[in-house]
Amino acid sequence: MLGSHKIIAFAPTLDANKARPFYEGVLGLRVLSQDNFALALDANGIMLRVTNVPPGFKPQQFTILGWQVPDIAQAVSALKQKGVQFESYGLPTQDAEGIWTAPGGAKIAWFKDPDGNILSLTQFP
Repeated sequence: MLGSHKIIAFAPTLDANKARPFYEGVLGLRVLSQDNFALALDANGIMLRVTNVPPGFKPQQFTILGWQVPDIAQAVSALKQKGVQFESYGLPTQDAEGIWTAPGGAKIAWFKDPDGNILSLTQFP
């Protein structure tokens, strides 16, 4: 039933005004709207709603949002130039740039938004 409809993605934030410079300025997503409930962004045709959540919010310890990229080394480099820090999880095939090569050949790098949500980049083989 829903297979022919667009998905809407959500990410929690304690303050959309503080999240906006990251999602808009650093990640380069276009702002669609902002109100007291959420910051709505265009993520290549998918709406991402960075939704205000109540105080006491604790980010999950797993990836909540990710992007498929054609060249992960270039994407990591570009985001690092904008101040993004990539996570190191001590995985055996994770390089100095924070890019992990999975057993199937996918390359993945993780970073956090201002609220501590884990986001990722993936380059599939």
